[in-house]
Amino acid sequence: MKIGKHNYIRQLQLHNEKALLYVIDEYGGLLMSIIRKLLFRVPHQQEECFNDVLLKIWQNISDFDENKSTFKNWVAAIARYRAIDYLRQYKREIETVNIEDAIIAKESCLLTDMLNREISEEMEMMLYSLKPVDRELFLKLYVEEQPIEQVSKETGMKREIIYNRLSRNKKKLRKNFPMKGDV
Repeated sequence: MKIGKHNYIRQLQLHNEKALLYVIDEYGGLLMSIIRKLLFRVPHQQEECFNDVLLKIWQNISDFDENKSTFKNWVAAIARYRAIDYLRQYKREIETVNIEDAIIAKESCLLTDMLNREISEEMEMMLYSLKPVDRELFLKLYVEEQPIEQVSKETGMKREIIYNRLSRNKKKLRKNFPMKGDV
């Protein structure tokens, strides 16, 4: 059977390996560019991440809903979140390594800071999509980890209103930035 743009999704759902080859040919460049953008400091992880993205596509193709998103956006989201996961994993590895040499320690700190910045940029992009008031609520509650009572006093909002705003905006973030399990 010939795999093309009209039947590759269905064939992928039937776990036809030729459909996966079509996805690699059609979307491989896009996936690698997303992975390289996020993992440019750890090039030795890029190929493994790409293979992991293909595995996630293969395993989770039943979750794809063309009414919610295009296939291109769906696979791009998978690549983005897998690359972020690799960044986090690499950051943890760097932090847990017993470093005896001061030069290596300095380079490690620089790399850890850079990885933290990249993860922070992703978070900022997500928060930037919210209204300033809602962004402030998220920062106070989830970044600064302030108690809800304190945030309520500072903002003059009732707890119920804060919870409603958080709930609404979490839904908005989930819709605009689906996580790997949500894709």
